[in-house]
Amino acid sequence: MNNIWEKTIDIAEAELFSKDSIVGHLGIKFFERGDDYLKASMPVDKRTMQPLGILHGGASVVLAETLGSAASYMSLDSSRYSVGLEVNANHIKSVSSGLVIGTARPVHLGNSTQVWDITIKNEDDQLICISRLTMAVLKVKP
Repeated sequence: MNNIWEKTIDIAEAELFSKDSIVGHLGIKFFERGDDYLKASMPVDKRTMQPLGILHGGASVVLAETLGSAASYMSLDSSRYSVGLEVNANHIKSVSSGLVIGTARPVHLGNSTQVWDITIKNEDDQLICISRLTMAVLKVKP
């Protein structure tokens, strides 16, 4: 796939923008952007675990929606923006420590909707969660 990005946002800028939101509170860090993907990590710690000591499924969904939403934003020119319509997640394997790495890739980049697949893996590259995010693409009002 060709380069899909319309906006150039560096990692430091994304971190600063996200600092005082759920993204910052959960320790999500953007760290890589390729021609057609965006990656971020999230720690598996007291902020992201459920009472049984494993990664909370909701934390995985936050990582997935964060990645897909940021990728969608960066794929649109300044005349358009996007908002989430639907997110789902299948939790495949549990994890109790370390980092998880999420990768967002587009499935569909349309004029009115976008669909993103987000895979979340542990540090051993084992699949933890797979998620799909649908975004509505809207025009900025003059």
